[in-house]
Parts: sequence; structure tokens; C-alpha cells
Amino acid sequence: MAQLYFHCSNSQTMLVDQRGTAVRDLIEARDHAASVVWSLAMLRGPQDWRDWVVHVSDDLDEEIFAVPFASVLGKPH
Repeated sequence: MAQLYFHCSNSQTMLVDQRGTAVRDLIEARDHAASVVWSLAMLRGPQDWRDWVVHVSDDLDEEIFAVPFASVLGKPH
């Protein structure tokens, strides 16, 4: 198990994950990053999340990979 942090940002704002999440492997980390995207996208309000990115980092704050929200949400209808 590894403790990873799922920080979210766009060009103006950074949401820092203070707690982190324990994951078994990179597949579980990718799945959790997608769930972070969906949980933020489901918030009420006019926010367009497609320009945001989830930055997955280890406990030394080294980025392992990033997931653009647009890759999870797709194009607007």
C-alpha cells in the first residue's frame, strides 16, 4: 500500500489533498483519480471542470502522474 495525494488545479486555483488515500497500485490510483474528478464535477454550480487536472503525488510530493478532468468528463454536449 502507498499513501498518495490527489491535488486538483486549474490555471487559477489549487485544491490540496491534505489527507491522501492509501492505494494498492497504479490502477487503483488511476481509478481513485477518476472518482475525484466525478465527485467535484457533481457539485452544484456553474463551474466547468474540463480545464482542471488531478495531480497524483507520493508522500514526498513527487508527482507520479496527472489526469486531466477532460479525459474523464469528455466533451460538453
